[in-house]
Order: sequence, then structure tokens, then C-alpha cells
Amino acid sequence: MEQFNSSLKSWIDNEKAATELIGVIGCLWYDKSIELILLRSVLVNRGAGKILNKHIRAETILKKPVRVQDSLMIAKAILAQEIAPARIDIGRLNSEWTDEKHLYADVHAFVADKLKAFVKAPPRSNKTQDVVLYGFGRIGRLLARELALFAGDGSHLRLRAIVTRTNSADDIRKRISLFRKDSVHGTFNGVANEDLENKAMVVNGQIIKFLAANNPEDIDYESEGIHDALVIDNTGVFRDRENLSRHLKAKGVSKVLLTAPGKGDIPNIVYGVNQNSVDIDAEQVFSAASCTTNAIVPGLEVLEKQIGVVKGHIETIHAYTNDQNLLDNYHKKTRRGRSAPLNMVITETGAGSAAAKAIPSLKGKLTSNAVRVPVPNVSLAILTVELSRATSLEEINELFLDASLRGTLIEQIRFSNSTEFVSSDGIGDSCACIYDSPATQVSADGKTVIVYLWYDNEFGYTSQVIRLARHLGKVKSYRYY
Repeated sequence: MEQFNSSLKSWIDNEKAATELIGVIGCLWYDKSIELILLRSVLVNRGAGKILNKHIRAETILKKPVRVQDSLMIAKAILAQEIAPARIDIGRLNSEWTDEKHLYADVHAFVADKLKAFVKAPPRSNKTQDVVLYGFGRIGRLLARELALFAGDGSHLRLRAIVTRTNSADDIRKRISLFRKDSVHGTFNGVANEDLENKAMVVNGQIIKFLAANNPEDIDYESEGIHDALVIDNTGVFRDRENLSRHLKAKGVSKVLLTAPGKGDIPNIVYGVNQNSVDIDAEQVFSAASCTTNAIVPGLEVLEKQIGVVKGHIETIHAYTNDQNLLDNYHKKTRRGRSAPLNMVITETGAGSAAAKAIPSLKGKLTSNAVRVPVPNVSLAILTVELSRATSLEEINELFLDASLRGTLIEQIRFSNSTEFVSSDGIGDSCACIYDSPATQVSADGKTVIVYLWYDNEFGYTSQVIRLARHLGKVKSYRYY
């Protein structure tokens, strides 16, 4: 009984600390535009149970204590400092405090030293970027959710309007209903009210207009008070420069971002890998590539950069999508006419060639194919790669663990050491891919590796689009990862 009571008291103490931490996280975010994350997991708008669970998961990855009480103490010290808007991984700070606290007089000295580049520094960006969503389907609604939830004080990305073909009162009600509740991603964690008189919805105090148009060039955004907007086209209707440039003819638009692979000379960007290879001042039309490309490119970047890829094949086990049929019916593409919830359907994917656009050294080295399977979300990319030298299972796992904790891919790769991971466990993960370390295979000669990368093909991709939107809008804050 004594052991039971002791364990329960310890949990209650942790939950109290997590509850107090929630308040500090809110003050930092809404008052100072400082976002705390934990190994790339969002902490804003999260409950005590989720915050504690994220600390427990961090311990298994870092292989050291990650105490919520330490996170609370560090967060309070950050709040006490004059720090510029930033995104700070408190998991990293927590780990460093465990290893280095003997070097500092107290936690305030520790925080002041670790974040000295941000203390009393001017904001990295003073710009506000208006955003317009052109289309309001699966990706459009998730983009709207994330843009609204993480608007903070409204000083960075601001969702101003959503463009659909019609905006009658009944259409707006239906669209807001789909925004509030999603069968895969759950209920929106905020407040979304209708303003039918002004053809808008008010989300967490943000007024977002519903505009109707059949053609991109027909809209006058400036008359709605929208200027130099970044239009995120998530309809998938326009893929080439000529058609996407029609957005630029509308008043109030400065850039266009396509949430699908772009055709021709449109830059296809996988954020974290090749965003700095494109001159965003000279270019106006961009593509965020595909969800699969965003999932495989970070993994390929690790293998190519650290070892070298000779050739490989990508097989995508992909969730079914809206372009398939619920029941057998005519479809212009082969096989896709058969019922999506009842069949595994082989289909083509351009992920192999698209990956080479982000990593040019892979040109001509990759083949790819896809199988659509009866799950509504979360897909799996299987990379079978021949390497330029022999390796080991231990080295591959260490390379991906390191990439998930340090360097330029920490927002893109999550390291999983769970032997029980299944597809639904990836729902809502913001990383571009989740590396499944227990599933990794290495051939006897060490030259061939098989890597399994899970990805939320809706939410993970949406998170990549928002990262790219911040880059294009030049509204990124400081980072401590």
C-alpha cells in the first residue's frame, strides 16, 4: 500500500507541475511570441496528460531523465528573461540542464547563457504575412486549423481569407462544420463561430472571410484589406506556371504556393532540405512537392550525405485519398476505379523523380511505385537502397537518431524505437516522416539497407507547408533546437 501511495503522489506532483507549465507556455506564446516545443512536439494548447506523455517519450529517446519539474523551472526562467520571439525546444534545454547544471549558479544563469543570442535581441522578423487559402479540402482545412491555432498575437502568418467556388450561407455552415470536426484528426481545439452576415468565420478571435470565385484572377483581395498575400493553392487543379500565375493577376497577391508537385520549371521544395537553393525574392511561384516526397527526401538526404546512394527503390504503402472511389465506379486512371476501402490498389507515384529535384545527386538513381491501401490516413514509405560502402544496423540507427536531434532535419525526422508502432500511431505527427528503427534491415554484406518511414500524409505534410510558408513570408522567429 505504501508503494501504491508513493507512486500515486509522485504522479500527482508531476501532473501539478505540468498544469502549471501549461500556464507558463501560454504566457510565453501569447505575450512574447515564444513557442516551447519538446523534441519537435507541440506544447501550446496541450493538456497535462499529453505534456507528461511527451516527457516520458523524450526519456526513451534521449536515454536520460526528462523531468517535467525541470521543464517548468526552465520555462519560468525563460519567461523572466527579455527574449526575442523564438521557437525553443525545452526538451533540449532540459537534457542540457541535466548534464550541465553543475556549471551554473542557477537555472537563470543557465537559460541566459544558452539563449544569449536571443536575449534583448531585435525580432528576427518584424513582418506580418497575409495568407489566403485557395480551396478548402483535406489539406486546406488542416492548414486553416494550424494557422488559426498558432497565430499567437497575429504578428506572423495571418489567415485572412478562404476562396471556394460558392459562399452561400448554407455552404459556409457546411464548411465550418467540416472545419470543426474531422473523422481522422478529431475536433478542432479552439472556437470557430459563423458570421454569415459578413460571409466569414471567427476562429479564436480571427476574422477569416469566405470569398467566392471561379477564376483566380477575378478576386480583388485589396478590397478586403488583404495586401501582398501568399496564396496557398490546395485545389490541385493548377500545376503549371502559366495557370498558377493567374493568382498573381489578382489584386493583393505577391506569391503562390502549390500543395502538390509543380510541373515544368516550378521549384519543388522540401522544407529542411532544399529551401535555401531557391531565390525567394526572384521567384513568385513555388511548390511544396507531395506528401510522399516530403517523407522520403529527409531520409534519402541522411543516407546520401552520410554514406552515398548508388541506386534504390521506393515503395509507398499509401492511405486512400479523395480521388479514389468508395465503391467500384468509372475512373480515368487504371485500377483506381475499384473500391478504395475494400482493395489494395497499385498505382504510380512520381516520388522517385521528385526526390531528385530536391537532391540533384540522386537523379536517375531511384525508381518508385505505390500501393493504396484501406486506411484513411498515415502512409508508409519503404526505401530499399544500395549504398556506396558497407554499413551496419547500428550505424544507420545512429545516423537517423542524430538527424532527429541535431542539424537541419530535426523538424522533418522523428525517431521511433517502439516495437509496437502501427499506422494510426502516426496520426497528428508534425514531422515529415517517422523513422521506424526496429524495422530497419541491413543486408549481410552491409551494402543494402531497407528503411521504413511512416508519415501522416495529411497533417505531417500540412506542417511542412506551413514551415515553407513562414520561409517564403520571411516571418520565421529565432530557433533553439
